[in-house]
Amino acid sequence: MKILDVTLWRFSNQTLFMVKSSPTQEEISELGSVLLEIGSLLMSSGATTSRIRLTIDRIAASFGLSADMLVTHRALTLSLSDSHHNQLYNNLKRTSPHGVNFKLVSGISRMSWRIAENKWSIEDIKTDLSRLKGLPHYPRWIVLTFVSLAGASFCRLAGGDYIEMAVAFMATFIGLFTRQEALKKGFNPYLAVFFGAANASLISGFFTLFDFGINTEHAFATSVLFLIPGIPLINTFSDLFDGNILNGILRWIHGLIIAFMIALGLLVAIYLYQIN
Repeated sequence: MKILDVTLWRFSNQTLFMVKSSPTQEEISELGSVLLEIGSLLMSSGATTSRIRLTIDRIAASFGLSADMLVTHRALTLSLSDSHHNQLYNNLKRTSPHGVNFKLVSGISRMSWRIAENKWSIEDIKTDLSRLKGLPHYPRWIVLTFVSLAGASFCRLAGGDYIEMAVAFMATFIGLFTRQEALKKGFNPYLAVFFGAANASLISGFFTLFDFGINTEHAFATSVLFLIPGIPLINTFSDLFDGNILNGILRWIHGLIIAFMIALGLLVAIYLYQIN
């Protein structure tokens, strides 16, 4: 049986009672599960803590509910309450390993505004969420090619010539391919970064073994830049400035571990090739 909210309106000295139905307990539980799924997708796709809270609050408010969410690096806790502060839902959900998917983040943000403006039902939200999760990624060869071109461009900006740019392109391509393969085979994400950095630096530093008359110093220094944890570090400062201190520190540590693995991969090449 639905709970009824009675809203009192005054118009032309007449009192009108407009009755609107509130979500049932079953619908609230379903909405809570959907909100936790949305929060988990945002967290694992590189969204900041404040964006996650704002999105969840916007969707919950469109159903006449108040959302209180605890966002941590690996789990989310959500409580939904009505206008009388009666707690109607409380649950927890673990988040998947973190990555970057701004297509999903922006899609969910636009969806939350359409929910608020058009008063979507829960089924509408689930349908659009399924569509967003099914959006295809860029083909692998496009990612490999353009990231490698970016690596070659960094090499040029650092002062490298066209030969060094070609070396940086090849090293970045192989390093990124190695990292992708390691993730596909289920390796720890930090180990995957190490494998990618080690392979990229081994390729770019190979020419130092023999006197080819080729200086690959700039290519060696820039071949691992594709692994720099830019998004975690940017989100670190965003969370710290927004007052989400714990999440900011955790993202900072996550970025430091990635940076350490990059340095470790470079160290392997420096030790094997005796680069000074």
